[in-house]
Amino acid sequence: MAVSRRRFVGGFAAAMGYVGLAPETDLFALGQSTASNAAGSSYLSDKIKKAMEEYDGYAKLSNNENPYGPPESVMKAMTDAFKYANRYGSPDGGIVDAIAAHHGVKTENVLIGEGSSELLDISDAAFTRGGRKVVGADPTYATIFQYAAGTNSQGILIPLRADFTQDIPAMIRAVKTHYRDVGLVYLCNPNNPTGVIVRKEEVKQLLDAVPDDVPVLIDEAYHHFVEDPNYETSTKYVLEDRSVIILRTFSKIIGLAGMRLGYAVAPKRLLDQMKVYSINYGVNQIVRYGGVAGLADTAAQDKVRKINTELRTKTTKELEALGYPVIPSQTNFFMVQIDRDVVQTGADFKKRGVLVGRPFPPMTKHLRVSVGSAAEMDRFMKAFKEIFPVRTAPGKSGIGR
Repeated sequence: MAVSRRRFVGGFAAAMGYVGLAPETDLFALGQSTASNAAGSSYLSDKIKKAMEEYDGYAKLSNNENPYGPPESVMKAMTDAFKYANRYGSPDGGIVDAIAAHHGVKTENVLIGEGSSELLDISDAAFTRGGRKVVGADPTYATIFQYAAGTNSQGILIPLRADFTQDIPAMIRAVKTHYRDVGLVYLCNPNNPTGVIVRKEEVKQLLDAVPDDVPVLIDEAYHHFVEDPNYETSTKYVLEDRSVIILRTFSKIIGLAGMRLGYAVAPKRLLDQMKVYSINYGVNQIVRYGGVAGLADTAAQDKVRKINTELRTKTTKELEALGYPVIPSQTNFFMVQIDRDVVQTGADFKKRGVLVGRPFPPMTKHLRVSVGSAAEMDRFMKAFKEIFPVRTAPGKSGIGR
């Protein structure tokens, strides 16, 4: 059993080990081939086989995933760790030590979770119980507000400015106005769904102005893709013992979305409050090893970043040439202004084998599109030209309401 399992996972690792491949290699086809073999397994029902075949046939541009999968180094690390799949207390690859070393903090400043989503849930449980409110942009990654509802909390939503940036002065005013009722400030940087950064001086402005007993949670899920020199990670504020929680995920540039691994970096006093709501064995042993390898494989990260930037630039220029404005993005997704219903548009794309983003009110006339592989972006553009007419002049940019 151990040998066959190793061969199976090792074969998958070889198939997905894109780091040594040229950018034009059909990685999407490799993923289809692997899934097709899995779909033939006797333990799967016909219903599941059909669902897999349908899913594998789509160009998946809806969830901001890495289209290439984990690099070979990560796959090998996880394959080697399968021998611990039946154990609770086995060595975990030193994932917390690796994260702490990566950021120059102590292990007491690191908390891992099942993706950053679990850590958002834990943060809400720790800091918004009793109905204390969350201050954040509108729109942003709404999961923070959805989890807050579970603690009988509400969001204080601050509309984006006309240029789609987050309104930091307005956030500060909201915190000060509702000080006794605010339990948490949420800042997604770069922001999801717009892909726009918060400039480093504005982050400092926020942290300097917010009372120290109100934690600021900064979600840096997409920081790897940023090239704007006006951006910087906020992990340095943890070293200054500021009331800040930095969230990171292995779901994006390292390609482990389905394996669920994320982490928080924060002062010990804040993590101690969060740990009360965490699950000791929530993160599986296999992905812990993959995370250690992923942090170390900077060459793989660089390659994904380069390809992502090239494809995002190429696609957005094509859309703008057709007359459809695109919000400048620093992430692995972008928003294009389509001036029509996003739900119906999504259905039109799905009929053509392309999955695109969900609605993000109040930006109801903007479509979020993840950056996939070259083949997937070609499929997207082909479908876009079938669905939308060519405009003689670009439409006006703005938040649809």
